[in-house]
This record gives sequence, C-alpha cells and structure tokens, in this order.
Amino acid sequence: MPSHGSNPKYVYEAMGIQIPNQYIDLSANINPLGPPQALSEKWKVFFKQIVDYPDPYALSLKEVIMEKEKMDHDWLLIGNGGSELITLVARFLAKKRVLIIQPTFSEYEKACRVNECDVSYFRLNEPNWELDIDRLIPLLENADAIFLCNPNNPTGILYPQSTILRLIKECKRAGCFVVLDEAFYDFVETYESSVGLCKDFSNVIVLRSMTKMFAIPGLRLGYAVTNPMIIKELSAFQSHWSVNTLALLAGEVCLQNEAFILMTQEYIAKERQKLFQFFQKEAFITSASRVNFYLLRDPKIENQKLLFRFLLEKGIVARHTFNFPGLDGNWLRFAIKSTHENERLMEVLTEWRMSHH
Repeated sequence: MPSHGSNPKYVYEAMGIQIPNQYIDLSANINPLGPPQALSEKWKVFFKQIVDYPDPYALSLKEVIMEKEKMDHDWLLIGNGGSELITLVARFLAKKRVLIIQPTFSEYEKACRVNECDVSYFRLNEPNWELDIDRLIPLLENADAIFLCNPNNPTGILYPQSTILRLIKECKRAGCFVVLDEAFYDFVETYESSVGLCKDFSNVIVLRSMTKMFAIPGLRLGYAVTNPMIIKELSAFQSHWSVNTLALLAGEVCLQNEAFILMTQEYIAKERQKLFQFFQKEAFITSASRVNFYLLRDPKIENQKLLFRFLLEKGIVARHTFNFPGLDGNWLRFAIKSTHENERLMEVLTEWRMSHH
C-alpha cells in the first residue's frame, strides 16, 4: 500500500481492484476549493521569471510572513514543502533520541531513521487521542526531541494552547526540543498561533506547510520558525536554490489572500458539520476533527478493510491507516471535499449500512 494519500492508482493496484473510470479521491487532504483565483491570474507574469535563478534567501516571501507572524527574517527558513523542512530538522537531530507522538505523519520517523536517530513512540489512546502530559513527562528524560503534529494528522484533533505550552515547558526542563508541525493550522477557525512561543522558548521549532490550504502540493512550499541559531544550522543543510521561483511568487500571493483562508474555514466547517451529523445518525464513529479531514470507523465490523474495499469498488478512495502506529488499520481517513463529493460519500455509506447493519 502507498505510504501517503493521493495516487489512487497505486491503491487500486495494491488491493487488486480494477480502477473505475471515475472515482473520488478522499485520501489527500488538500483544500477542496483549489488554488486561489489570484494565482492563475498572475501565472503568466510569473512565467516570465523562470529564466532567473530564485532568490536563495527568499526575502520578499519572508517579508510577507514577517508581517503576518510578527517575526524577524532570521527566525524564518523557507522550504521546498513541509517535507523538506522535516528532512532538515531530522538532519539537525542526527543520531539523537527522538520521541514521536503517535499516530502521526509517517515522514518524521522516516527522516529520523535515515539520520540514525534512536526513535521511540508515545501512543495516544483512541478514540479521543488525548495528549496526557503527565504520562509523557517520565519519557522526556530519555529524549532529545519530540515531534508533535497539531492539529494532528491523521486525527484532525487540535490540542489547545495551554496543553502545548505545558508540553514545551516540560520539554525545556528536560533539555528536549519540541518540533511542532502545524501543516493544517490555517484550517482551524479560532486558531491561536504558537509561533510567538519560539521567542520565549529556544527549544521550539514550528513547521508550517503552505501546500494544503492553498492547494499547491505540486509546487512544494513551507516554512520553519525557530530561533536564529537553529535556523542557521538548518539552512546550512539546505541545498542552494532549493525553493523555486514560481513557488516563492505563489507563496506571496497566497499568504496575502486572507479572504480565501476565511472562506475555506467557513466552507470546511459547514461541510464537516453536515457529514458528522450523518455519521452520528448512521452509527459511524469519527475523530473530533477541527480541520479538513477526519478518521472514521464502523463499530459494527471488526476489520475496517472490508469497508475500505467496498468504498474502492464504489469509486471512493479513502486513506488506509496501516502505516500509522497506534491506528494499525482500525480507522480510515477521509478528506472533506466538494459538497457533491461529500454527498456521494454519504450515499455510498448509506448503501453500506443497508448491507451491514
């Protein structure tokens, strides 16, 4: 099975099912509204700039982020998608002891293992996946860094600022870095930024992705915020011109588009509420997601692979959870997409319910 969402043809192949002419891909958690309109309007102008090398310091994009996040440019590093930043952080942590809060994005572990880190897990318990810091504290003595994704991928759960702050303080006491991946922060309506915490705590590294909200995963763009000492080390590992001109220009347009972000948040909240009411009525269990994806399982069957297969046969691609330690295939992850696609999912699940009640 593929280790990420998207690329449905690999999923059908792995499951030995003939790929239908039409299918709905709910396995990749990208903004269903697509990229901001402003991006296609400026694309022709951007095209003219591909004959020049990109600015290796990404200064004009940094200025937009500085304005938005109230941070100086030496606290910022622009990366070729969140995954490049994860790779750089893992390099920075080479051979150290890393604790990963699971279930979570599989790239942290992959990148850390390549850099010969000693990796261990702290597993959150389903179905609430509460972040119990008292249970975590004893493990911090034996860790040099922890990875936490918040809002969490794959559960969609948001841990409140108070919890994050306590976690950071306990880690500081134990001499442990906190890598906070906030790839989906901008899907949360009442989000409190944790970027300011980097100023107060030198052990915090915040990662942000720009490909999810602005639906530009093909462009690759993200940024890290942490103290200038760490930024220096991370950027030393980064290859020159790692972020291309088009991505840098697109990033400026996207970040200045506040209205697009608000429109997305409202849209996702409305669709999520509709879906969750349906799931409750039909006795499906979901994670308490605050973002544009969620976990779901049918408590009436032991093995969720049956539901996964049924959906594939009906042309709906969910994300399996076999490679999320702590989920081990017991849940399926779905992205919230267009109204029409979400309705189709509800239709197919209604069919499933009629045959599996």
